[in-house]
Amino acid sequence: MKLDLCIAGATGGVGLCLVRAILASDRFNLVGAVARRESGRDIGAIATGKPCGLLVEGDLSAVLDRHRPHALIDYTHPGIIKQHLKIAFDRKIPVVIGTTGFTDADFAEIDAAARKAGVGAATGNFAITAALMQHLAKIAARHVPHWEVIDYAKAEKPDVPSGTARELAEELGRVQTPRIALRDDQLYGPVAARGASFGGARVHSVRLPGNPNIVQAIFGLPGERLTITHEGYQDQSIYVAGSLLAAERIQAMTGLVRGLDTLLFGD
Repeated sequence: MKLDLCIAGATGGVGLCLVRAILASDRFNLVGAVARRESGRDIGAIATGKPCGLLVEGDLSAVLDRHRPHALIDYTHPGIIKQHLKIAFDRKIPVVIGTTGFTDADFAEIDAAARKAGVGAATGNFAITAALMQHLAKIAARHVPHWEVIDYAKAEKPDVPSGTARELAEELGRVQTPRIALRDDQLYGPVAARGASFGGARVHSVRLPGNPNIVQAIFGLPGERLTITHEGYQDQSIYVAGSLLAAERIQAMTGLVRGLDTLLFGD
């Protein structure tokens, strides 16, 4: 059976990549394309140059009421994602959340709402190599008690750290609390120079023109160091395979699954 999918943020970078993949797929049907831009235009014409008969719409509620998809895949904006989640959960529609910028408290709220609705939801960085980085870093954290996270992105990226870096630090902190050699009150100079703390680990965000999206987990022991790196360049299609896999897997789940690595490896 094909899965019917709705894409919110359909005219954005990842959204258009998802539209192209779904239109070319024999496993999925595109039944809704929601975006603030290009309303009234054929999404196929926008994404591929060939009309597909499905128009972009601005009202998510109307689209979900009319088409009742098996899942909503949302790549929009932190300012509207919670509203979109409520709309979907009220209709008992599972959601793949590509939008970033959540805290642990947000995730707990989303998990409770999904469980109340009796549906599944998935969040995280849906690039395959990012999932592998998170999986391998959690293995390393079992054996190396010292680590920090460095997050590189373009100068204009507003969320610090990135959702991937925050998620990584918090997940590693659940494996074990990292050991810090010096407490803040033992430091000389501005404490902020040591980065922000997430999951007990130091996280440093570097924002410069020309940066690709890079997240590094750096582990250290006396005389040795291990660096596990995910590098994401300007190809938005890297999120497509993981997003579509998540849309399939959450059909049999209830509540929030954090991280594509969890879906792939059961972490």
